[in-house]
Amino acid sequence: MGQSITDRNYWIDKMLQIAEPVLHSLANQQLKEKMPIEGKLSDRHEYTYLEAFARLICGMAPWLETGPETGEEGRLRKQYIKLVQKGMDAATDPQSPDYMNFSKGHQPIVDAAFLAHAIIRAPHQLFHTLPEKVRKNIITALKQTRSRKPFFSNWLLFSAMIEVTFYKLGEEWDPMRVDYALKQHEQWYLGDGIYGDGPEYHADYYNSYVIQPMLVDIINTIGHQAEDWQQMKAKIMQRAERFAGILERSISPEGTFPVIGRSIAYRFGAFHHLAQMALQQSLPHDLSPTQVRCALTAVIRRVMEMGGTFDREGWLQIGLCGHQPELGEGYISTGSLYLCSTVFLPLGLQATDPFWNGQADWTAKKVWDGQAIPIDQAY
Repeated sequence: MGQSITDRNYWIDKMLQIAEPVLHSLANQQLKEKMPIEGKLSDRHEYTYLEAFARLICGMAPWLETGPETGEEGRLRKQYIKLVQKGMDAATDPQSPDYMNFSKGHQPIVDAAFLAHAIIRAPHQLFHTLPEKVRKNIITALKQTRSRKPFFSNWLLFSAMIEVTFYKLGEEWDPMRVDYALKQHEQWYLGDGIYGDGPEYHADYYNSYVIQPMLVDIINTIGHQAEDWQQMKAKIMQRAERFAGILERSISPEGTFPVIGRSIAYRFGAFHHLAQMALQQSLPHDLSPTQVRCALTAVIRRVMEMGGTFDREGWLQIGLCGHQPELGEGYISTGSLYLCSTVFLPLGLQATDPFWNGQADWTAKKVWDGQAIPIDQAY
């Protein structure tokens, strides 16, 4: 691809390439008809459609909410807002052929939370501007997940995120589910910006896929509602800043990153947290937004330009670098893969923002080119 295209245009192009089949099929109420289901378990059809839609828009939400009104990007944004709004209707209307499962099994707790997180990130476009019938259907769908309890792990944050969204939307909400998730993760904090996924440390990317992005957005949305929550906020944000620094340092000069832990088929969803901290302008002081953009762009290119990432119809296939079905755990299916869209969160920043301007080497590129970098220090 020529150098004339900007990184921002490249990001938009790749985000929409990922989104296209999901959103067009769902807007036409044909998602269940058209979407393939790759995976190892026979029950994935119960969950994969909500996974695909919720995870996809969780990453697209800031762009939908605050992207430009004019120009080619503005035209595309308006087009995709319409598709996503039709999708919100189709996914939550019990009469729709694409009505999604919010009530059977445990997995819907996860993806209802990603849907809720998307609404937190884009309340205007994903809720307030929708017809009253659709808004009621969304609330009803999210409430269905309350009938089951989450597992004793990062799943506590899924229940908390749903309740925080009820609060944000002016609905009745349960402070206890929020309190339990916050206090338990405080107990599971291990040091140097890392939380356990449950009582023990897991060498994987769940601090970035789920834990830190949700902790940050939960505490920023609702921290003022209780004094003890407010007292947790500074620690949560300091840890989040440290972990963003760790993630940036994990990106090699070539745009690769360590293949560690479960759910590696979420591809560059491994950088959900770094992308969110860039969006919220909360990066560590020694990380320039420009170098973070350049690092993430290198990762996106490394993944997206590998053959086999998509099938012939444009749906994501299981793998990290191409089609590698052996990298999918039993709970992974086609819909699960769309968590990769969270890398695109900084598209919610204006094109004039420093993030999108200039060129800069990232930490690993600097050090392996013999340049000077600051010594890394534990938090």
